[in-house]
Amino acid sequence: MRDPFQSSSRRRHTVRLIDIDSWVDTGLFRLGRFVAARAETFSAFMRRFRVTGVSRAAVEIGSDALTLGLGGALLALALALPAHDATRLGWRGQGDYSVTFLDRNGTEIGKRGIKRKETVLLEEMPDHLVKAVLATEDRRFFNHFGIDVLGTFRAMNENLRAAAVVQGGSSITQQLAKNLFLSNERTIERKIKEAFLALWLEANLSKEEILKLYLDRAYMGGGNFGVEAASEFYFGKSVKDVNLAESALLAGLFKAPARYAPHVNLPAARARANEVLTNMVQATFLTEGQVIGARRRPANVIEQPDVASSPNFFMDWAFEEVKKLNLRGDRSLTVRTTVDVALQSAANEAVETILRENGDSYRARQAAMVAVEPDGAVRAMVGGRDYGESQFNRATDALRQPGSSFKPFVYATAMMNGFTPRSVVRDAPICIGGWCPRNYNGRFSGPVSLTTALVKSINVVPVRLAQNIGRDKIVDTAKAMGLTTELLITRSLPLGAAEVRVVDMAGAYAVFANGGFKATPYAFTQVISSRGDVLYDRRKDAPPRRRVLEQEAVASMNEILVQVPEWGTGRRSKMEGIRSAGKTGTTSAYRDAWFVGYTGNYVAAVWMGNDNYQPTRRLTGGRLPAMTWNRFMTFAHQGVDLKPIPFVDEPETDDEKESEVIAETSEADADGLRTPSSLSSATTERLIRLEDLMRSAPSLAPLARNDVMTSSEFGIASGGTATSSLPSTPVAQ
Repeated sequence: MRDPFQSSSRRRHTVRLIDIDSWVDTGLFRLGRFVAARAETFSAFMRRFRVTGVSRAAVEIGSDALTLGLGGALLALALALPAHDATRLGWRGQGDYSVTFLDRNGTEIGKRGIKRKETVLLEEMPDHLVKAVLATEDRRFFNHFGIDVLGTFRAMNENLRAAAVVQGGSSITQQLAKNLFLSNERTIERKIKEAFLALWLEANLSKEEILKLYLDRAYMGGGNFGVEAASEFYFGKSVKDVNLAESALLAGLFKAPARYAPHVNLPAARARANEVLTNMVQATFLTEGQVIGARRRPANVIEQPDVASSPNFFMDWAFEEVKKLNLRGDRSLTVRTTVDVALQSAANEAVETILRENGDSYRARQAAMVAVEPDGAVRAMVGGRDYGESQFNRATDALRQPGSSFKPFVYATAMMNGFTPRSVVRDAPICIGGWCPRNYNGRFSGPVSLTTALVKSINVVPVRLAQNIGRDKIVDTAKAMGLTTELLITRSLPLGAAEVRVVDMAGAYAVFANGGFKATPYAFTQVISSRGDVLYDRRKDAPPRRRVLEQEAVASMNEILVQVPEWGTGRRSKMEGIRSAGKTGTTSAYRDAWFVGYTGNYVAAVWMGNDNYQPTRRLTGGRLPAMTWNRFMTFAHQGVDLKPIPFVDEPETDDEKESEVIAETSEADADGLRTPSSLSSATTERLIRLEDLMRSAPSLAPLARNDVMTSSEFGIASGGTATSSLPSTPVAQ
């Protein structure tokens, strides 16, 4: 037996571990006492600053405000960081392009960028022009750090007093940041980015450089950017030669070029110039005696051709597309575009006419439209009602939910996964994790064909299809067809709960119109240098055609979509004697209304709504958007050879159409209006109006027992019923 008192390496090891444990415990104990003592000392020191009584409330409020302010600053910084990515992409060089745009026939339609050969140095500009701009736009420009805090508070105070926006608080640096890097969309996120980018500009540029860029890049009305271009446009001379009255008129354009453009409203422009002269006196830049001559002899402008139909939104987009080519060397370019001036005028007129006549009644104030040929060539683009009022392009930059106009992507995916237009799916209640979609009319139709479901825009059926084929496949199809925005895979995706762009929707539907090939919208066919060299030719440099939908799927989809204008939700889009196809779309709370349709010749996407996402007054895609689409397309097809929609046969006879409708819609909702293809568009419109009157008729009050009429007295056959109901708020239609 081993001696228990015998020493060993094992025992010596055990003793060392105990020593280490003792040392650690002692060290932690002493450290704790040390920290506690120091904490007590610090606490005693801080008690000297303890505030009591009324003052404590102010200190607590200030402390909370500081905490919240720091948190808000960190949040604002997080929102602004993405904007700084634009500062790493050679923004100086991008703006140096000088591009002359030609329409599809070779006629000049406008210019964008800096006039490199005619640029005017800041030192060469008249002193009274610079003073007029500073006095009106930013009097403290040379004293602030990019954000005029005092000016912002002053503007807020004036706006509150007037209960309207009468003064702007943005400094010249902030306005330049918006012009260089951001859009004109009015959102809090954009204002935060604008503020941070203004600080970045102040840190990287001198005041003189900022002012020069501002004078060169600001929009001045009439499709002109910069004071040099505006001076030549309005006065026919260089900005170096303008007098005081002309300088005041130019300086007055920065605030609202559409409202004060002299070629549109000369009296308003002169009144605004008079305000600028007053601003110069108030800023002590000039005396009243020095401006009296300009007040008595206001500026005159040279006559200009009508530019109301100028494709300004299109040229802005085309300019950005040109810069994406990253061409080296010569940047004074001539670009042959795809735009058709006649179609552009028709698009502008269609949008403005429909909104002017009906927009107020539906509380819809804005619209966007893109018209392309089946290969993707953009023939017309409307980015908003008034380019001078807002240069934000709602056709290319705004993200809006498409509603039921997204459903064709669901059905196209189904057609590639074993379904046909005659496949039957149950229109019955369904719930997915507590989410229960419902139809526009609040009723269910039982088993229906996919044709009926899409033509009548039933909501439950595409949800069931998505459950069967997989939402990821739907996203893949939509991406392949041309949607470029991020599509989140959600339960409501089949009903259009995503964000898309109008230009992308036009390109995606062009796949149906061209037989299944990718049709990315494009703006130009040639780019030519100042020396006449062809730098880009689409015929040689464009990617080859790529099929994205199988022929069978295209044929099935076209077979269904041509029936939407005939007896579906898009009856107001039906054209006299011209076969068309398309789909309506309406989002929840009626915030967005769409009609996207096509013929064998053209594809057009129309969106209507409000910039601030306010709901309209029950505006659906089958109303104003379909009417706008019809008005434009009717003009576009005048005098052209009509091309057939791929894989669609000649229109069926009345007997064939009637038998097909009866067979496929035996279970359809009772309020669906069937319009045979033989009816004229005028008759169709009258029937639609009659349907609207029936829908909006008030419910009958219950009759007393003694006052009940017989069915024959009421005008209903025996066994009939008389009911009236308004459609419920849609999820999508």
